[in-house]
Amino acid sequence: MFSPFDPFRWTLAHGRDLELGPRGILMAIVNVTPDSFSDGGRFDSADRAVAQAILCLEAGAEIVDIGGESTRPGATPVSAAEEQARILPVIEALAKTTDAILSVDTWRAETARLAVAAGAHIVNDVHGLQREPDLARVAAETGAGLCIMHTGRDRQKLPDVVEDHYLFLGRSLEIARAARVPETAMVLDPGFGFAKDTEENLELMARFGELYGFSKPLVAGTSRKRFVGAVTGREADDRDVATAATTALLRMAGAAVFRVHDVAINRDALAMADAMLAAGRRARACH
Repeated sequence: MFSPFDPFRWTLAHGRDLELGPRGILMAIVNVTPDSFSDGGRFDSADRAVAQAILCLEAGAEIVDIGGESTRPGATPVSAAEEQARILPVIEALAKTTDAILSVDTWRAETARLAVAAGAHIVNDVHGLQREPDLARVAAETGAGLCIMHTGRDRQKLPDVVEDHYLFLGRSLEIARAARVPETAMVLDPGFGFAKDTEENLELMARFGELYGFSKPLVAGTSRKRFVGAVTGREADDRDVATAATTALLRMAGAAVFRVHDVAINRDALAMADAMLAAGRRARACH
């Protein structure tokens, strides 16, 4: 039986790996875009994006996730060439100047291949390998870690939110396994906010433990999402406190990696959750 708090060695490109399970890991979001829903335009040059990534690392992030195309609803699509022009200089600069684990947020196989060649260790696909399945082959050939996300966009979902995850992510894992992606390279992301309404997102949080039937570590990406605003009444830039609350709650439920905008506040939330989990383990060992 899979336990989300037991050590799991996530194997990554360039001979790197990351232990998941015993403590929460922060993945900092750096969008090199003009139109992302929260930070669009803030880091849309390579210099600004690199500077932001370094600040996130200093604040406690262990992974930097670099994206060149907004995934917000209604965003203007960009070409592969534009996406690559935005992100590859950032990845190259960070690979040369830091020891950080770098993730590329893309659904395109060719962008993923170029990003790993530039120094990325992880490929993060918000379409769960189902828009461009060849991305799985790129991950297998390069040894990249693979974050496979659930989405409800552009398809008919099942009425039950957890059943829909097993349907969609089950297909994603079939694609990955057919391409011979190692089991140790894969983690799953439930895709909070991607074609899910407030009630579905909250139910997904409440039933998070039901997703461990996949026997994979889970990534939580709730940061500044619309459902957080619906609950709190706050605009996107003012949702970091509530995001930190979801981080603590989902860490207690076993989430392994947290994709966030504000690293510092989520670092503190994780520290409290991990301290409580450790206290529980000590108490059980004594009894």
